[in-house]
Amino acid sequence: MSENVRLVGTVSRGIRCPIIRQGDDLASIVSESVLAAASSEGFSLRDRDVIAITESVVARAQGNYASIDAIAADVQAKLGSETLGVIFPILSRNRFSICLKGIAKAVKKVVLMLSYPSDEVGNELISLDKVEEAGINPYSDVLTLAQYRDLFGENKHTFTGVDYVAYYGELIRQMGAEVEIIFANNPKTILQYTDTVLTCDIHSRSRSKRILKAAGAKVVCGLDDILTASVNGSGYNERYGLLGSNKATEESIKLFPNTCKELVLDIQQRMLKATGKKVEVMVYGDGAFKDPRGKIWELADPVVSPAYTDGLEGTPNELKLKYLADNDFKDLSGEALKKAISDSIRQKDGSSLVGNMAAQGTTPRQLTDLIGSLCDLTSGSGDKGTPIVLVQGYFDNYTN
Repeated sequence: MSENVRLVGTVSRGIRCPIIRQGDDLASIVSESVLAAASSEGFSLRDRDVIAITESVVARAQGNYASIDAIAADVQAKLGSETLGVIFPILSRNRFSICLKGIAKAVKKVVLMLSYPSDEVGNELISLDKVEEAGINPYSDVLTLAQYRDLFGENKHTFTGVDYVAYYGELIRQMGAEVEIIFANNPKTILQYTDTVLTCDIHSRSRSKRILKAAGAKVVCGLDDILTASVNGSGYNERYGLLGSNKATEESIKLFPNTCKELVLDIQQRMLKATGKKVEVMVYGDGAFKDPRGKIWELADPVVSPAYTDGLEGTPNELKLKYLADNDFKDLSGEALKKAISDSIRQKDGSSLVGNMAAQGTTPRQLTDLIGSLCDLTSGSGDKGTPIVLVQGYFDNYTN
C-alpha cells in the first residue's frame, strides 16, 4: 500500500482550555488551546479542519446574562401586567424555569397551556399510550388541571424525576401571580382565556404566532421577542431573545450568544497566521439527535450554529459507496472496484447530486447541523472540560 494513503477519516477531538470568564479574549484562548493540543498530542492542522466552540463559553465571555427582573420588565412593557397566556413551553429546569419566574413576576395571572402528551422536544408529561387508553384525542381535547390529575395522576419526568406540572405551577405562585393550568395542542385554545399571549415554542413559533394573530389575539409575542435589546444594562439577543437561554443562577439566565461572526473570522485569521492553514470555525449549541429511550430531541436551541465561517455553508454533496459497490460496479472487486469508485468520486463536478440514485441516503442536511451534532456529542454537557472541538477529515472522501 502506498505510504501516503491516509487510513483514518473523520476525527473529532475535545480540546481542553481554561475556564472562560466574562471579558476573556476568547479568540486568543481558542487559538492557543488548539495549537497547544496539537503540539502536545503530536497532530498537525490541515486546510478545512473545523474548530468549533460551544455557545455557552461564547455567551459567558460576552457577559450575556439577564436577571428575572430584566425579563419581567420587558414582558410587562410588551405584554402588560394583567392576565397572560403562556403556551407551549418546554419542560426543563435549565431551559425554562428561570424565564418563567421572570414572566410570572410581570403579571397578575398566568394561564399556562402545556402541550401533551409531550412538549416540543419530546419531554413527556404522559405517554401516548396512556392518552389513547383514556380515550383522549390530543388534537382536539382540552383538559383542565383537575381532569389531567383525575385521568393521569402525578407524572414525573423519566430522567429528572420532576413533576413539571406541579413545579411550574409553584414557580408562578412563588413570584406572586395566580396560575391556571390547561392542556391543549391548538394555539387558539388560549384565546378562550386571554387575548394576550406569549408563545414559548421554539421551532414552531412562527406558525403559532400566525395562527394566534389570525384568530384575533390582541398581543402576541414569542420568547424570541423578549430581551431583543438590553433592559437596564442586561444582556440580550437581538435575533433570538430568550430562545437558547440557560439557567445561570436561581435569579438569572445566560442568553444565547448575541453576535459572534467576528469571533469565528478572528479565530480563522489567527490560525492562518500561525499555521498557514485555512481552517473553518463555528459556534455550536444543541445538536440534532434523539434519545431513543427517553424520546427527547437534543434541539432546544433555535439553531445549531449561530455563527460560522463561509466554508461551512451548504449541505454535503456525496455519493453512496455501498450503492456504487452493489449496483454500478457489482461485477468488480479488489483494486478494480477501488479504482472505479475513486474515479466516480473524482468526476463529481460540484453540481448538486439531489435526485441521483447514487447519492440516496447521504443525509442532505446543513453542514453546520451535522458537524454541530458531532461536536455536541464530543464535548458533552458535564465535566469533560472540552468546550472546544477540533474536527479533522470531515471533508475527506474515499480518494484522499
